[in-house]
Amino acid sequence: MSIGIFAYALSSCQHEPYDLTKGDFPEDISRIMILKCATEGCHDAAGAVNAAGLRLDSWDELFKGSSRGAVVVPYSTKYSILLYYINQASHGNTDIIATPSMPYNQPALSKDEYNAVKNWIANGAPDANGNIPFSSDPDTRQKIYITQQVCEDLLTVVDAKSGLVMRYIPMGVTNITEVSHNVKVSKDGRYAYVCFTSGSVIQKVDTRTDEVVGTVNIGEGSWNVLHLSPAGDKLVVSDMANRRIKFVNTTTMMETQEIGSIFFTPHGITSTATFDTFYVTGQYGNLVYRFDFTNGLERIAIDGKEEREGSDSLNTPDPHEIIMAPDYSKYFVTCMTSNEVRVLSVADNSVLAAIPVGAKPLEMVMSPKRNLLYVTCQEDVDMKLTPKSKGSVYVIDMSTYQVVKKIYGDFAQPHGITVDEQKGLLYVVSRNFSPDGPAPHHSAVCNGRNGWYSIYDLNTLQPYTNLRYEITPDPYAADARFK
Repeated sequence: MSIGIFAYALSSCQHEPYDLTKGDFPEDISRIMILKCATEGCHDAAGAVNAAGLRLDSWDELFKGSSRGAVVVPYSTKYSILLYYINQASHGNTDIIATPSMPYNQPALSKDEYNAVKNWIANGAPDANGNIPFSSDPDTRQKIYITQQVCEDLLTVVDAKSGLVMRYIPMGVTNITEVSHNVKVSKDGRYAYVCFTSGSVIQKVDTRTDEVVGTVNIGEGSWNVLHLSPAGDKLVVSDMANRRIKFVNTTTMMETQEIGSIFFTPHGITSTATFDTFYVTGQYGNLVYRFDFTNGLERIAIDGKEEREGSDSLNTPDPHEIIMAPDYSKYFVTCMTSNEVRVLSVADNSVLAAIPVGAKPLEMVMSPKRNLLYVTCQEDVDMKLTPKSKGSVYVIDMSTYQVVKKIYGDFAQPHGITVDEQKGLLYVVSRNFSPDGPAPHHSAVCNGRNGWYSIYDLNTLQPYTNLRYEITPDPYAADARFK
């Protein structure tokens, strides 16, 4: 039962007698997987080499995925691509049908068999003993969270041990797309928070259960970026369309204060360690706003020129994101039009450096252990790569301000980026939203090209795997559970 172009399986797979208990599937699923899928030369140990590494001869092997990532996501029938290839028009449902039909060159699964697999996934895809994949060690399991902007509001959860998607969490409070945009995880790894650019709420996710456990209505807005206090008990969020920021108590999930009408296109946010002084980028222009409740607002022209609110592609840097250095002595700002990362002093807001980077730098993440800053440059191009590859990651020494590496890889408009310091890994999220981007490997439930994430080794700055972990369209922001 090869999946799409995964399979170059043998045209004739012999059905050998198997022990239905050895694969550790529930018995009804074992009869399908063992007798019809993991047959000799197909998705068994020998055949998987010609099927993108996908093995279906045991429950454990299934949840190692394939060269395209997860093929079954527990509780998510809509996004488990295994179902696309075993579905048939004769089954009479409206689910996706992908070609070629699987099992390959064998009789199709019956409607009852298809529904058995579908119901099994809907119930979490348990093993023979009822264990749900990736459910062990809920307090300590390392995870990566990625927002998905198109079709449905989803929060993708990646299991850091396997690198696979382990859950898709439905987000939002309406039946229309609210555009789940930014995600931040508290420093203790206990909760994740999501805001929406076409919505009215911030939602709180319990990272042990991956369920939404709180929602606060902060009013309609273009809520772009969240910033959490070091203790995780407060957050501030920017509304780019309505020139304001709002504060929320994350314990009670109640709005506490609004600061409005003093920012122009507020976007990125950072703060001092005491969470009482805030720095906000004005995405169009040349300003970073410094604000505290005692002294009010200070406007900082990050290019040393006359203050400008509003973009001028020839004259304004257009600051996008902002991040504090680990010692809080300086802050880094991506300038998406001037293609720089600017470094400014907290003491006097003087410019310490202007670091040239690739085209349209956007998101940043730090590795304090390595004293390095990683920057996604969404529209950068390296002509040595294929025409459809677009984007880069610049790696900057935070002390010398030197670019130590330019990573050009299997990217398509990379945006979200995060580090897993526990395993020494870097996650880079490719949006792939351009119409001329790489075609997805498999069908999508909704319109748009699937995006993906890539994993790099923080020590070598080389790919940790050469896999393209494909996920739903327009994955955007990313954050790790444990920093």
